[in-house]
Amino acid sequence: MPSAPHTVQPRSRTRAYLLILTVVALLLALGAAVAVARGNETTGTWVSPSAAPASALPEPEEEPLEASEPPKDLHVITYAEGPEGLPEDPGATSLDVPTEALRPTKKMALYDEPGGKPRAYLPPKISGLPTVAPIVARDNGWVAVLAPSSNRRIGWVPEDGWTPEPLGDHIVVDLSEHRLTWLREGEEEQSWEVSVGSKATPTPLGRTFVMGTTTTNGAVYEGLDALVLGTVPEKKENLAASLRGAHTAIHAWSRTSAFGRSVSNGCVRMPAAAQRALLGKVDPGTPVLVVA
Repeated sequence: MPSAPHTVQPRSRTRAYLLILTVVALLLALGAAVAVARGNETTGTWVSPSAAPASALPEPEEEPLEASEPPKDLHVITYAEGPEGLPEDPGATSLDVPTEALRPTKKMALYDEPGGKPRAYLPPKISGLPTVAPIVARDNGWVAVLAPSSNRRIGWVPEDGWTPEPLGDHIVVDLSEHRLTWLREGEEEQSWEVSVGSKATPTPLGRTFVMGTTTTNGAVYEGLDALVLGTVPEKKENLAASLRGAHTAIHAWSRTSAFGRSVSNGCVRMPAAAQRALLGKVDPGTPVLVVA
């Protein structure tokens, strides 16, 4: 038959208890040490900066690239002669709206990349119009702006020597819909059916901006100023010689049969009431996006 269960005498039982307590204490101490080690690994609570892994340390700031001295005979952008050698605007069709522009306080060079080669001077005024160029990118202490008197070109300048200016308005010209929409702070204010460039003399696609206003000559313009844009004719050979040095513009047009059609020399023709609305609200530097 089975033997009786083994029993522990009082003194032996006490020793057993002490042994068990000692083992438990050792296990608790070991568990606490493991928890601390794990805590250090996961939270870094007790890790000093000198012991932190390289990935946890802040990245050192890059030194801004220095601007090379532009040559004294560098071309100055004019109304009729734009810059050469500047890169294409990589965001020409981007729907991101510039919210800030720069206003040069003096003649400043436009570079083809941050720290790159100077290509042209951007003056404080162009044909009497104040230069307010939308900022479209930032990189390593430099900003990129839309270059005036050119189509889909940007130039880079260091982040000094100019005054920042906030932008709130935005204009979208949809060529296929023959529609101009004016937005403020991202919200549509008004929209109108317009006339745009023909196939032979198209309205330039991409991002540009309002340079300012100019007077018009002729009853067809309804006696209203035009909004001059930074873009120039795409196919100058198809224009009369007197128009080849001109800029694209947004202006009033008295012949209402033109609206909803692609028949202009590249300009955007608007109803007179629409032109009055824009002239009273839109400032130099306002971004304009022309989409197909």
